Amino acid sequence: MTEHDGLNIVPTGRPPSIPATLVRDFTPDLIDVGTHHLCPGCGEPVAMRAALEVIAELGVVQRTVGVFGIGCYTAFSNNLDVEVLQALHGRAPSLATGVKRAKPGTFVFTVQGDGDMVNEGLQEVIHTAARGENVTCIMLNNGVFGETGGHMTATTVIGQRTKNTLEGRNAEDHGNPILLANMIAGLDGSAYVARGAVNNAHNVALTKQMITAAFESQIARRGFSFVEILTMCPTGWFVETTEAPAYLGDNLAAVHQIGVLKELARA
Repeated sequence: MTEHDGLNIVPTGRPPSIPATLVRDFTPDLIDVGTHHLCPGCGEPVAMRAALEVIAELGVVQRTVGVFGIGCYTAFSNNLDVEVLQALHGRAPSLATGVKRAKPGTFVFTVQGDGDMVNEGLQEVIHTAARGENVTCIMLNNGVFGETGGHMTATTVIGQRTKNTLEGRNAEDHGNPILLANMIAGLDGSAYVARGAVNNAHNVALTKQMITAAFESQIARRGFSFVEILTMCPTGWFVETTEAPAYLGDNLAAVHQIGVLKELARA
C-alpha cells in the first residue's frame, strides 16, 4: 500500500500482500446459498433476489408458498428458505390456485419462464387471471427456452436470434410474439399487472417496486396480480455477456414495453 495525495493506494500489478477478507455477505436471508450454476450474465438471479427481498420486507415469510415451473430458474426452488412446491410444465398457476383455495391465509407466488408459462401453460395463467384468483404470478421472460437449449418461445420478438431461428424470428414463418402482460391486463379478474426488467440499476429498482405492489395487492385480496420481468440470456441470444443488457433494452423491451399496465384503486 502506498501514499498518494494522502490516499492509501493498493497496487494492482501484483497480488496484495494482505489477502482480502469477506466483510459482509450480501446474500438475502431467504436465499440459502448465494452461488448458483446459471450462465454468466443471466438475469434470473437478479429477479429472484428482488422477489425474496420483498417477501422478507412485507413480513409474510412464515405463510409463504412458492410454486415453481420448469426452467433454468428451477435451480432456485431448493435454495430458498420458504415453502416451495414443484409444478409440472406450465401448471404452476393451477397448483397455486389449489394452495390458495385450500389455505386462504397463505401468501402464494409462482415463478415461471416464458416457455413454461406462454408456450406450455398459457391456458393455466389465463384462466387463473380470469377467475381473479388471489395469487401472484411472476414470469421471467428472456424470449428463449433456456433450459432446453435456447430455442424460440412464443414471446421471442421479431428479429431475435435463437438456436432454431439463426436468421432471427420472422412473422411469416414463426408468427408474432405474444405480449402476455397486455393480454392479462385486459381480463376483469386481474388487479395488478406490470412488466419490468433487470438490465440496469434503474429497472431493477423499478421491478422491485412492481413486485412489492403485486404482493401488496394479494395481501389486500384485490384479485390476481402478475409481474412479467424481462431477463438477460446472452447464451441463448448469441451475444457477449457484457452486451446482453443493451440487447434486452434494444430488442425485448422495445416490444414488451416496461411499465404498469393495470392497477386497481387501493381501498
